[in-house]
Amino acid sequence: MARISAIVSTLLLLFAVTAVVATSVEHENQSSSAGLFWSTAKEGGDLVHKSGDATATADDIDGGFSSLDGMLQWAIGHSDPAKLKEKAQDVKRLSPSELRQRQLEIKELMEKLKMPSDAQLMQIALDDLSNSSLSLEDRHRALQELLILVEPIDNANDMCKLGGLGVITRELDHSDSDVRKLSAWILGKASQNNPYVQKQVLEIGALATLMKMVNSSSADEATKAFYAVSALIRNNVGGQQLFFMEAGDKMLQDILSNPSVDIRLRRKAVFLVGDLAECQLENTDKAEMLFFSNSLLLKSVVDLTASGAGCN
Repeated sequence: MARISAIVSTLLLLFAVTAVVATSVEHENQSSSAGLFWSTAKEGGDLVHKSGDATATADDIDGGFSSLDGMLQWAIGHSDPAKLKEKAQDVKRLSPSELRQRQLEIKELMEKLKMPSDAQLMQIALDDLSNSSLSLEDRHRALQELLILVEPIDNANDMCKLGGLGVITRELDHSDSDVRKLSAWILGKASQNNPYVQKQVLEIGALATLMKMVNSSSADEATKAFYAVSALIRNNVGGQQLFFMEAGDKMLQDILSNPSVDIRLRRKAVFLVGDLAECQLENTDKAEMLFFSNSLLLKSVVDLTASGAGCN
């Protein structure tokens, strides 16, 4: 909130500078800032835009402004007209050369304050990951940033278009367990309820790698890998077929029948079993009933239910 207030204050000063230059130096109604129209008969708060809209769009706010003018319009739309007038009066005391110098200084500041879009931030992180000389700490940082950025479905789709899935999939083979864990987590988040990303990840061949990671000695890595596997095949008949081709039923059977397996992993396995059963029952006309054809897997589910242990 403090950062926004500082930006608004700075932009209001820019507005005042622009207004005074337009009225006292050029003596014309046309403002020196492109796209703005200044009426000398009106107060500062009556600045109007030629397009008829004095506020920035949602695109401007989310992911940066396309121009300095866009930032100025946003500030005007979020300001008090009385303060606009007060700023304009203060700036009138400056000489024309001082006004122009102030404009240049504020413009430089605005360029520094301009925020990159989510797509640009993702591209920066992906470029970092593609740098083989990147330190392990910076690699973790880049992955953590992507983990946050891919949560909105549009961002996940954008990461696909940026070629990010290939970059993240390569990180699944990294020697560091945390890098592998974060990479699996990113793929899981991006694939969650997103058929477009699910398809892309499955085509890359990441499912087999993720399933191997489920057997990791690190419980955190195994859990995040299982999360990604579940996100990839949930409500995805094609993904489930690949899952069973990779002996996914055997993987589930081993997890459910082994009480020494981390409780988080066993819970996730139970939920996935339920999802698979429900999905296959709903799609009996589209795919073979692979889940119900494995008697050992079904027995492990029955045994777990009968024992009442492990997943409460």
